[in-house]
Amino acid sequence: MAGPLSGLTVVEMAGIGPGPFCAMMLADMGADVIRIDRLTPGFLGGGGTIIDRGRRTIALDLKKPGATDVVLRLLDKADALLEGFRPGVMERLGLGPDACLARNPRLVYGRMTGWGQDGPLAQAAGHDLNYIAITGALHAMGHAELPPAPPLHLVGDMGGGAMMLAFGVLCGLLEAGRTGQGQVVDAAICDGASMLASAYHGKLQSGDWVNRRQSNMLDGGAHFYGCYACADGKYVSIGAIEPQFYRLLLERCGIDDPDFQQQWERAQWPQLRAKLAGIIAGKTRDQWCALLEGTDACFAPVLDFEEAPRHPHHQARGSFIETGGTVHPAPAPRFSRTPGQARPVPAPGEHTEALLAELGLAQAEIQALREHGAIA
Repeated sequence: MAGPLSGLTVVEMAGIGPGPFCAMMLADMGADVIRIDRLTPGFLGGGGTIIDRGRRTIALDLKKPGATDVVLRLLDKADALLEGFRPGVMERLGLGPDACLARNPRLVYGRMTGWGQDGPLAQAAGHDLNYIAITGALHAMGHAELPPAPPLHLVGDMGGGAMMLAFGVLCGLLEAGRTGQGQVVDAAICDGASMLASAYHGKLQSGDWVNRRQSNMLDGGAHFYGCYACADGKYVSIGAIEPQFYRLLLERCGIDDPDFQQQWERAQWPQLRAKLAGIIAGKTRDQWCALLEGTDACFAPVLDFEEAPRHPHHQARGSFIETGGTVHPAPAPRFSRTPGQARPVPAPGEHTEALLAELGLAQAEIQALREHGAIA
């Protein structure tokens, strides 16, 4: 069955990180995503990984005659564009918002950057870690006595970047459906990551946040919310915040030490964390799973990327799928009537001639593009 975004056409300028992930999300939900790949694959060439699934792809050298016109002709019939270059690059290619919206006034022009389209850092290079460093979020992560710990590139690129871009583009498409007018969506990772941290800014301003790592309930400071090493060197997570869940945790673990009754005494947390660490270290991860998993003790084993797809909960829900011999996370979220679908990963430029034919180019025009070096 067609996904909920069936009928939408999205043109994606090949890149890395949040842009491709956003495009994958839209493709999973049924959008026809056409990726403009570089003619010579490289670090920014795109293609070949899980987040590249579900596209059609055309490979162009945008510096050669005729290539930019092909992109503009694709955009004439598109609903949205996704691009992740530094500010000004698309304008220099002749593909800036003014040029594109003049031809297709309904186009939603999605721009993905780390710092945003303006501001003193807009033209500086950077990566996920840098973008979240200025939001306060990175400072709050990790052990108190160590430097902040990089949280993979989930908080910035994927959460603050890709998902905010997807949200912004879909908001723009809804508005364009009412008004007939497109617009530019400026999705900056530093903006999105700041928004993700809204609750913590609120806690700080209300006096409920200590501005020091591993000193708060949700940053590893509380003994009842964190990860612990087991006897076999593997780890478990515990998140027994509510009093009734905390009581069940103590009961299941056989803990009768009266010190543990002081759940909310912040000054006792380091001592209680050390005591709980000693208790958890007395059993293997599997033994703790047998005792606590599936109960209201708010417990789960800490699995690695190889273990996760084999977990019975994921198996039962089909949370991971196999496509082309590769295990993929399944599309999310789930829809009852128009489910998403993970389609295959294309090779860069795989659909070049077919897409040019769809645009109405004759074989002579396609051959001219080839002779000019605009296509392979």
